[in-house]
Amino acid sequence: ADVGLSLASIGAGFERRAVVVGSERAELLAGLGAVTGGQVVAGKTGVLFSGQGAQWAGMGRGLYEAFPVFREAFDEVCARLDEELGASVRAVVFGEEGSLDQTVFTQAGLFAVGVGLWRLLEWLGVPVDAVGGHSVGEVVAAYVAGVWSLEDACRVVAARGRLMQALPAGGVMVAVRLSEAEAVERLAGR
Repeated sequence: ADVGLSLASIGAGFERRAVVVGSERAELLAGLGAVTGGQVVAGKTGVLFSGQGAQWAGMGRGLYEAFPVFREAFDEVCARLDEELGASVRAVVFGEEGSLDQTVFTQAGLFAVGVGLWRLLEWLGVPVDAVGGHSVGEVVAAYVAGVWSLEDACRVVAARGRLMQALPAGGVMVAVRLSEAEAVERLAGR
């Protein structure tokens, strides 16, 4: 971990870098041997867009101020979402009004930032082989992959956010490692 941090933060700007992954010393040494022996296999790059829980007031502001391509994409998404929601998504995301604690704005804000990040990656020339997402990140991935138009994606994000906002407070989400039949059996009579 220390070597990786050093390479990423204080190392010289190398044209190429390599990553070795392993859980045991022998695996790591074999990986390092492959790197030094020129037996490196180039990987593919994927982008995973996060879901609710990754938000914070002011997210994206630095990118908004520094990169016109991010700002243009973010503003375009916010304009469409503002029409759907009747409020300024940008103002909520940047902590100027409202609250990102409201799911409807969290969903919208994460979508707008995700699209802005995607446009920034494109502008930087980062080659991406695959996209995916969790929760509202799935909608970002679907939009950037061309599954939906921006208008349709914004309608989905706004509707999803409104529906989630309408749920009663105090609910939780769990992952259950059962088949549908096992779950039905265990829930019988409850």
